[in-house]
Amino acid sequence: MGVKIAVFGATGAVGKEMLTILAERLFPADEVHALASRKSMGVELSYGDRTLRCKNAETFDFSSVDLVLMSAGGDVSREWAPKITKAGAIVVDNSSAWRMDPDVPLVVPEVNLDALDGVGKKRIIANPNCSTIQLVVALKPIHDRVGIKRVNCATYQSVSGGGQAAMDELWTQTKGIYVNDPIEPQTFTKQIAFNVIPHIDDFMEDGSTKEEWKMMVETKKILDTRIKLFATCARVPVFVGHSIAAHLELDAPMSSGEARDLLRESPGLMVIDKREDEGYITPVECVGEFATFVSRVREDPTVDNGLALWIVSDNLRKGAALNAVQIAEGLLNKGLLARSA
Repeated sequence: MGVKIAVFGATGAVGKEMLTILAERLFPADEVHALASRKSMGVELSYGDRTLRCKNAETFDFSSVDLVLMSAGGDVSREWAPKITKAGAIVVDNSSAWRMDPDVPLVVPEVNLDALDGVGKKRIIANPNCSTIQLVVALKPIHDRVGIKRVNCATYQSVSGGGQAAMDELWTQTKGIYVNDPIEPQTFTKQIAFNVIPHIDDFMEDGSTKEEWKMMVETKKILDTRIKLFATCARVPVFVGHSIAAHLELDAPMSSGEARDLLRESPGLMVIDKREDEGYITPVECVGEFATFVSRVREDPTVDNGLALWIVSDNLRKGAALNAVQIAEGLLNKGLLARSA
């Protein structure tokens, strides 16, 4: 028998992708329920070749399911995740609400799958920030081989990371510019069409944004507390697909050739790195793909044992929905997710 699953936040971009990926990967689910707020009741959503009708999360019986994949925002998760786990289900949460809780595993399956063994404490597992996920998938094999001392990175994050409203704003502004409509930012602080905004999430006292802080603390929790990381996170006028320019300072030398060979053999990664026109991956090409792509692998002579990487991934897939489904698969394979009788 398979497990019974609910997707909470099913009408959002990530929730829809969760349903798609559950079907694509043939996850052994006997039942799949689509949940959202009361205003979304009855909305039809695709699940493979089936159509699901959205149910009201507030009145749903969570004791009837084994697992809940949540992508409904931090406030909703803080309120509902404890109620759901009290009813008996395990929660995999995509928001930032539980990521730094010491009793909640923060998991990227290719990197720290064994952290799932700690799920019994609160029965909640946190999905990391989208940029953190693709970064640590690329860093893990290098850190295991020679050790990483420091990471300095700049992100180029698509608007889908801000949800459907952010995608709509890019579309509206882009069309508006061609017909001379006034640009009135609503989701973003400045015009996003044909622009780059070095500001994601709220500012902190030291001048960093919360998005940049998340990358630092999450990388430490997932990979190694000794790694020093500094990030600058920017929003770019791309609909789907995040990119990262990462500059690493290693504990020991590694040539670009060695790094390419190592990354090619590592789980979850694809290396596309030819030193010629079109010999690299851009966000457009990563959309719909499961892999994290690495290009532009170079030795950085400005620091001892320096290495540079260009890392690209579909943020709605590996950066959110796919990672959550892979966590569910990991729970199942480890025998941590009780099958329905």
